[in-house]
Amino acid sequence: MKKFSLLLCSLFAVLLFAQAAGAAQYANWREITDEMTVVLDQSYDVYFNTKDAEKAKDLVNKAYFEYYEKLGVERAVMAYVSGKRASVVEYQFAEVKRLMTDGAPNKEVRASLDNLNKMLRDDGNALDGREESGWSMFVASLLIILREGLEAILVVAAIAAYLVRSGNAALTRVVYSNGAAAVLVSAGMAIALQKLFSVSGANQEILEGATMLLAVAVLFAVSNWMVSKAEVQAWKQYIENKVSSAVSTGSAFALGAAAFLAVFREGAETILFYQALLADAKDHVDMVWYGFGVGAVCLALLFMVIRYGSLRIPLRPFFIGTSILMYIMAIAFAGGGIKELQEADVVSVTPVANMFTVDLLGIYPTVETLIPQVVLVGLAVFSYIFYRRKAAAGATA
Repeated sequence: MKKFSLLLCSLFAVLLFAQAAGAAQYANWREITDEMTVVLDQSYDVYFNTKDAEKAKDLVNKAYFEYYEKLGVERAVMAYVSGKRASVVEYQFAEVKRLMTDGAPNKEVRASLDNLNKMLRDDGNALDGREESGWSMFVASLLIILREGLEAILVVAAIAAYLVRSGNAALTRVVYSNGAAAVLVSAGMAIALQKLFSVSGANQEILEGATMLLAVAVLFAVSNWMVSKAEVQAWKQYIENKVSSAVSTGSAFALGAAAFLAVFREGAETILFYQALLADAKDHVDMVWYGFGVGAVCLALLFMVIRYGSLRIPLRPFFIGTSILMYIMAIAFAGGGIKELQEADVVSVTPVANMFTVDLLGIYPTVETLIPQVVLVGLAVFSYIFYRRKAAAGATA
C-alpha cells in the first residue's frame, strides 16, 4: 500500500508541472471552434475546386489535431459534457474524411461538414455558457481522475490480490514498481508530446492505439492463465509442481507488464486532461486539486477493497472473477485502441447505423472496433469451456 501511495504522489507531482505548463491561448472556447470551422470550410473549398481529396483531408486533420486535440477542446468536452459526445464528434471528423476519400458528391460532403461545424459551435457555446464555479471545477476534476484511473486501479489491484491469494505476496513489488515506472514514463511522454518536439497528433494517436492493443494481448494472456487455474485441483497441481512459492519468470513478467501498460495507457492522458482543466480553472485552481485528492482517495479505497477483501473470497470464484475483469479490460482496450488508430487514419471507419456508444467499455459504432471485441468475447467463451472440460476430465480420470 505504501508503494501505491507513492505512485499517486508521483502523479500529483507531475500534475504540478502540468499546471505550470498549461496556458490559455484564447479568450474562450468559441474562438477556438470558430477557427476550426474556418479551416474546415477551407477543406471544402479545396475539395470543391480541385477534387484533391488528400489536401482536403489534410485540412480536416489540421482542424482535429491542431485545434480539437492540441488546444484541449476534446478534453474539455469530455470533462464538462460527456465522453460519448466527444466520441460522436470524433467520428464525424472521420465521416467527413471518409466521404472525401470515396469521392462523394460536393453536396454530401458539404452537408457532413455543416453537421460537424454545428457540433463544434454547439460545444463551444456549451463550454462558454456553463456556469463556472468552484464546485463545477471540483466535480470535473473528480470525474477525470475517477474515469481515467478506474481501469488502471482495477488491473493493478486485481493482479496484486491474485499474487497474495496464490502465495506470492512478495512479488506484488513487481506490480507496484511497474505501476510507478509507468507513471514516470507516461509523465515523460506527456511532457515530450507537449513541449519537447512537435510530434503530430496522428503519431500520438498511433502510439496510444499501439499501447492499448499491446495491453489487450497481455491482459488476455493473463486472464486466460488465471481461468486455467480456477479449478481447485488445477491450482493444487500447479503449486505441487513448484519447488518454491514464486511464480514462473514468464508469468511474473506478464503480470508486471499488464500493470505497466494499464497505468501507462491512462497516465499521459490524465496529465493532459488536468493540464487543460488547470488552464481553465482561473480562480478555482484549489477546487481542481480538491477534486483530484478526493478522487485519489476513492481509488485508494477501491484498491484496498479489492486487494484485502479478496482474502475472504473462496479461491475458485476469486480466480474466475479476476479473469473476467481482465477479459473486460482487454475487450475495452481493443475498442479504444482501434478507435485511436482510426483517428490517426491508420484504420478505416465503417459506421454502424443506430449503434450506441459506451466509452467506458470501449464500445463504438464502427465495424472495425466491434469485430476484434466480438472475436475476444468468442475466445473468452471458448477458453472457459475448454478449461471447464479439461478440469472435468481430470476429475474423472
